[in-house]
Amino acid sequence: MPKDCIFCKIVAGQIPCFKVYEDEHTLAFMDINPVNPGHCLVVPKIHAPNLFESEDAELARTMAAVRKVSRAVQKALNPYGLNLLQANGPGAAQSVFHLHIHIIPRERDDDLRMNWGLKAGNKDEIAKISEKIRD
Repeated sequence: MPKDCIFCKIVAGQIPCFKVYEDEHTLAFMDINPVNPGHCLVVPKIHAPNLFESEDAELARTMAAVRKVSRAVQKALNPYGLNLLQANGPGAAQSVFHLHIHIIPRERDDDLRMNWGLKAGNKDEIAKISEKIRD
């Protein structure tokens, strides 16, 4: 456990949280800076700074917990919609470098700017990028 990781400290019980779910591999707790009521986080108990450095089995267990908690949020709050958000690196606005998934209940007209309008892309450029990714 990195000594400066706030999520590792929460997992270890060194920092309190509003826990909503816990199993052997994951912990889910309320975000203390929520963008909407019910905004919570799911983290693996094993530290990985991001998606790229996480192990497949831990990621699978984390996503199973995300689904379970998302269903509970849906049942408890009946939001207008629900977003999952996972950021990797400073360019994606990752603020805590411990893999985590945000569960964000949406409210009608909440003005939360995560959605983007549809804009047709250049098909030749899309094809080139897809080849690069496949390679």
